[in-house]
Amino acid sequence: MDLLLSSFIRALRNADVRISTAETLDALSTVELVGYADRSLLKSSLSLVLPKTVPEKAIFDATFDQFFAYRKATPIAPDASSSQSEPADFGQQGGQGSGEGGSGAPQNQGQSTSTRDEASAAETSAGEMAGAQSALGQLLMRGNQIEIDIAINAAGARVNVQQIEVFTQKGLYAWRILDAMGQQALQQEIDQLNGNAEVPSRRLGQELGRRRAWLREQVRDYVERQFLLNADVTGKRLRGDLLRNMRIGRIDATHHKAVQELVRRMARRLVSAYSRRRKVFRRGQLHVPRTLRRNMKYDDAIFDLHWRSQKVDRPKVFAICDVSGSVASYAGFMLMFLYSLDEVLPKVRSFAFSSDLGEVSELFGQHDAEEAIALTLKQYGGGSTDYAQAFSDLRRLCLDDIDKRSTVIVLGDARNNNADARGDILKEVYDRCRRLIWLNPEPRSMWNTGDSEMRFLAPYCHQVEECGTPAQLERVVSRLLRATR
Repeated sequence: MDLLLSSFIRALRNADVRISTAETLDALSTVELVGYADRSLLKSSLSLVLPKTVPEKAIFDATFDQFFAYRKATPIAPDASSSQSEPADFGQQGGQGSGEGGSGAPQNQGQSTSTRDEASAAETSAGEMAGAQSALGQLLMRGNQIEIDIAINAAGARVNVQQIEVFTQKGLYAWRILDAMGQQALQQEIDQLNGNAEVPSRRLGQELGRRRAWLREQVRDYVERQFLLNADVTGKRLRGDLLRNMRIGRIDATHHKAVQELVRRMARRLVSAYSRRRKVFRRGQLHVPRTLRRNMKYDDAIFDLHWRSQKVDRPKVFAICDVSGSVASYAGFMLMFLYSLDEVLPKVRSFAFSSDLGEVSELFGQHDAEEAIALTLKQYGGGSTDYAQAFSDLRRLCLDDIDKRSTVIVLGDARNNNADARGDILKEVYDRCRRLIWLNPEPRSMWNTGDSEMRFLAPYCHQVEECGTPAQLERVVSRLLRATR
């Protein structure tokens, strides 16, 4: 397969653009037709076969511009002064020999080589030059830019440069690429040539030193491009994985925006997985009695088949959230999650309480999710928890609306300040609904300790789950959606 196209597709996948094997083959066929000469034509052609959604097209455009960016060509053999301006990290890592963990030759080695070059500059400025013996030396002396770029990319693939994750790894990967290209053999050859008594050999040593410095600049630029294509997105993914499994109550306020975006992405994945419409006609189990009745007019010849079909009602969801100080942040993220699933769960009624319980569904209908959550916490948050009062209000407000199509989700730590939580009212809800799920943001080891009422309330729930991280919340909601298919 085309190595350049393969690297580009890998960069797209790393940026969360979903690309299947069939789409990869389509892209390969596209490149065979249009080639790489016309950058605009290549971009427009690949955009028809790789990205599928509007967000993916935006990512594709940015990644394409970055991956196929034109670079200004630099002279392959710069002045001798360029050997004095090598980057410090390469000068330390690119010398003769390499120790453990990427340590290279002492820094003064490059300086002494430079001094010898300057001392013999007049003698070796022009004239006959010996031939390079090392593979990398021969490659540099041929001076073919395309051939050198191919060698850099091949070495990058061997050292897995696409796995670069943080900024401080750039020097390490640059040294690994140079080492894979044969820098040690080249350094030994340069040392031998510079110590040779023959002028053509010293002249070659000086020229190889200049071209090696140029190569290091090319490798550094290549690693920086790979960092921009891979590490930035990988770093975001690592942070996302960390936040996804961190307890919401411990997440710093500075990361709340990132967690909100994470919750929205999880909701979009669930919508994509569970929003497919069911086909109920011309499939399933044959309805024999109806088929026979409808075909009596054909003298018992079966022409018109009828299938058993069952109307699937989407569930009514009642979300009851404790927004007292200890669990307010959890309630906000759960409400955001549920309302992000409006395509799959269009009938969500939300209630919030500390002591008195009130319905907040209209707030989410009139405002965006973030503003509605802020208003909910302002109106109902801050008080001491009273589950008895909240359950009494729930019975008064909506008990008659709960039926066997209803799923009731209660989010709370079940801590009731050593008062009666009125589990008898929760039992009434349990008897009327299809499913009652209690989500407790505390670790299971904390349940039934202190003033927790979980031991008395859990028997009146179909399901009791720990729900302290975004990942746990996603699993619970995914099971809910799977059960309603």
